[in-house]
Amino acid sequence: MLRELAGEFPEVRATFAAATQVLNYDLWELAQNGPEIELNRTERTQPLMLAAGVAVWRVWRANGGGVPAVMAGHSLGEYTALVCAGALDFTDAVALVAARGRFMQEAVPEEVGAMAVILGLADEKIADLCAEISTTTALVSAVNFNSPEQVVIAGHRVAVVRTLAAAKAQGAKRAMELPVSVPSHCALMRGAALRLRDRLAQIPVQEPQIPVINNVDVSAPREPAAIREALVRQLYSPVRWIECIREMAQRGITTLIEAGPGKVLTGLGKRIEKRLVSVALGDPAGLRQLLDR
Repeated sequence: MLRELAGEFPEVRATFAAATQVLNYDLWELAQNGPEIELNRTERTQPLMLAAGVAVWRVWRANGGGVPAVMAGHSLGEYTALVCAGALDFTDAVALVAARGRFMQEAVPEEVGAMAVILGLADEKIADLCAEISTTTALVSAVNFNSPEQVVIAGHRVAVVRTLAAAKAQGAKRAMELPVSVPSHCALMRGAALRLRDRLAQIPVQEPQIPVINNVDVSAPREPAAIREALVRQLYSPVRWIECIREMAQRGITTLIEAGPGKVLTGLGKRIEKRLVSVALGDPAGLRQLLDR
């Protein structure tokens, strides 16, 4: 992760070093060498992804990249966006998302919860399947609306597995479980959200210098109290990513720049709004391509 970028730009290693000081384990070593079982533990994954996104942003700005008109982050990426927009201090955010991951892990025992992705079915059809299969003791719901006909579901593993089978029977192009350790953005996270609210109350939050469109309301609140509350609700509410991208387009945005270690959001953006230019900054070539425009 980010090895090539780190070889040319010192901001990457400096960002990871600052996070390491907060976490008391070597985050860069984990990013480069795993092991995978540790990378997939959400209390490790979340600080790692936050540091990666902030590192790429710092490289962008240090090398003449402009200030965007608006920002957004997918799920945990919302914290990255808030750091980059000046609403959260980076080291505070590292400690916060590590605690968030721990709260989520402790809310649902290992192997009880699951997440899965379904491709090739309408959003409404997947939501209907989840409603049909859910019971009071085995919940499942649509939690990430990533792009047209790409939806992630989450809940009790038994209900998720049943929904995958039903989706395949309904003609889904692909339906598979994801390698994550907790069922994010569903009702099983309400207990974790209460703990997160208490932790957020201890973290300074400033008015963002750049508007940040949130996942839960597809709005860009500027008041610290509203930002905190949206982050709490985000934990047990769906990620409305399609609407976030379309909101950007409605605001006149023409180019989407992905600041992170991969190109997943770039691909989603192209499927949501084909008229938008989408570019990822996770490698030197992508960075130079955009800086030279």
